[in-house]
Amino acid sequence: MKRFYLDTSIWLDFFEKRGKYGKLALKLIRKIIQDNSIILYSDSVINELKRLGYGYDQIEKIFSIAKPNNIIKIHIFSIEMEEAKNLAFKRNIPRGDALNAILSRDNYAQLVARDYHYRKLKDISITKAPEELI
Repeated sequence: MKRFYLDTSIWLDFFEKRGKYGKLALKLIRKIIQDNSIILYSDSVINELKRLGYGYDQIEKIFSIAKPNNIIKIHIFSIEMEEAKNLAFKRNIPRGDALNAILSRDNYAQLVARDYHYRKLKDISITKAPEELI
């Protein structure tokens, strides 16, 4: 069973129906569900959505596209937080991006994102855009 960790921007592309990117995100999410694969998310994504002004009800609505057996919330361990902090500092990237790469690696998931910062994390996790996975 395949596992996917979606960057916050992919969730927002889908939820905000951001043109072409929104359609691609929706298509990927539907494919993941159809293939009975798993979408992983964490407090990292939830906290970023909150910082962007989304309330709990909206966040719940965003994740509700997936059936309960197709979505799993993963735990963030303190060692992962520390590694993300160090990586972010050393590579001059956002801590959240570093953490998402680490979480996808540690949970054996395909990281899905468009953010150019992930290019600096290829040794941690290979990132693919939705259209590469559809």
